[in-house]
Amino acid sequence: MGKLQSKLKHSTYKYSRPDGIIEERIQTKAFQEYSPAHVDTVSVVAALNSDLCVSGGKDKTVVAYNWRAGNVVKRFKGHEREITKIACVRKSDQFFSASRDKMVMMWDLEGSSQPRQQFSGHTMVVTGLAVSPDSSQLCTGSRDNSLLLWDVGTGQCAERVSVSRNLVTHLCWVPREPYILQTSEDKTIRLWDSRGLQVAHVFPIKQHIQTYCEVSEDGRRCISCSSGFGGEGCEATLWDLRQTRNRICEYKGHFQTVASCVFLPRALALMPVIATSSHDCKVKIWNQDTGACLSTLSLDGSGPLTSLAVADTTSSLCASFSRGIHLLRVDHSQGLELREVAAF
Repeated sequence: MGKLQSKLKHSTYKYSRPDGIIEERIQTKAFQEYSPAHVDTVSVVAALNSDLCVSGGKDKTVVAYNWRAGNVVKRFKGHEREITKIACVRKSDQFFSASRDKMVMMWDLEGSSQPRQQFSGHTMVVTGLAVSPDSSQLCTGSRDNSLLLWDVGTGQCAERVSVSRNLVTHLCWVPREPYILQTSEDKTIRLWDSRGLQVAHVFPIKQHIQTYCEVSEDGRRCISCSSGFGGEGCEATLWDLRQTRNRICEYKGHFQTVASCVFLPRALALMPVIATSSHDCKVKIWNQDTGACLSTLSLDGSGPLTSLAVADTTSSLCASFSRGIHLLRVDHSQGLELREVAAF
């Protein structure tokens, strides 16, 4: 269907000037309303390639969407309950989805709308999904306190480990390494060695549930984010993954649970930056080194923001409870401004 209509949108954002003074600006911009990807809450969005994203939500469907053109490419149906996580295979048309139905499914954009492979082994909702750099292994985690390591080719479970009270919230594989990073409701961040699925390191325990994690492309740093309310917790934390494995920096400014955090492309700003999305309907960009908030975009009426994904060097995708997926772009015309350009 493509573009449906263009609307005027009032955006409130904060701009951090070079002299350190923070200004709040209200601006009216036109943005596109594309045909929607889902009919209900979108739980997760991930970038498949430079044009396509893959998303899942409460409508039990996985959707491949061309965010540049504004249209659905393909719908994949097979799960019986809400989609919780999506993981894409690098440089391919394949991806995985996890669900509250305890299942993980592998899909191929160029194949049929039926799953290529199914992975059944968890006894509760699957809440973590990570693909190895060579795409031969898949690690899954669940609220059943367990991590499972799978052979992607055969669909067989190769390793299983369970840790008491380790309610998994997210998994990500460290690039070019045999390590998997994991966040948990027990407020712990664990680094697992996939060779035998052993805990290699436990980071200093946080005060709140750790909801999400991501590793930088060079594999040297990672970020995690926290649950919270009223400004308590609600932060993201940068950690060293190499030598000291210490906490490097914290990013505080959200007022509700931070659900997602991503490293943004280096080409985007003069300094390294990260982005966070929160249940407070706000997306923030931070100076990675100093912790200063560089830009805040309020997506009013969107409900809690559930997931962030980098789409290209200037564009990001943000999934929400009430208004589908937002296409966001960084504008350098007046400092570092984050704005919404489309919604689907």
